[in-house]
Amino acid sequence: MTVTISRLYDDAAVAQAAIGRLQQAGVADDDISFLANNSEKWFAPDLLGAAEKGAAVGAGFGGVGGLLAGLGLLVVPGLGPVVAAGWLAATLTCAAAAGAAGGIVGMLAEAGVATNEAEIYAESIRRGGSLVSARVPDHDKARLEALLDPASVDISQRRSELQSAGWAAFDPAAPQLSDAEIARQRAGDAG
Repeated sequence: MTVTISRLYDDAAVAQAAIGRLQQAGVADDDISFLANNSEKWFAPDLLGAAEKGAAVGAGFGGVGGLLAGLGLLVVPGLGPVVAAGWLAATLTCAAAAGAAGGIVGMLAEAGVATNEAEIYAESIRRGGSLVSARVPDHDKARLEALLDPASVDISQRRSELQSAGWAAFDPAAPQLSDAEIARQRAGDAG
């Protein structure tokens, strides 16, 4: 039986390092996903050209290019432009094409993420964060989660910070944040 493990990061480079640790532990690229806010424009649409994409992305991500060579830029309701790779990206793309309801929170919940955590993940991505998720064997869950934990966001603490600032739940109709607002979020101002 497989389970989904996920961790949130405030820095895309730290999320990429977590992906590298999963890969080194033997998790297949097909079982790893990455979703990140693209407010810093570190992934530009012109990288979507076929031959250039793999080399440019692989070079930019130092060693985790196998998975991330499949990066794509998506616009997700409530999140805005996100960079996505892996099975979550494929699921998001299919859901958008089919006009499926439920959005990012529903998709994460269907993948096995608790709904209350999925809302924190979605809101945090909207505010500039990055999410790494992996489908792993149940018997190996604890070991692989430990590889994701260094420098990941404490979800309980993030929930408290957001709620202290007046946040109640992820709203896919919320206005997209400006780059300046996202920069403030990354600097530690959850309000």
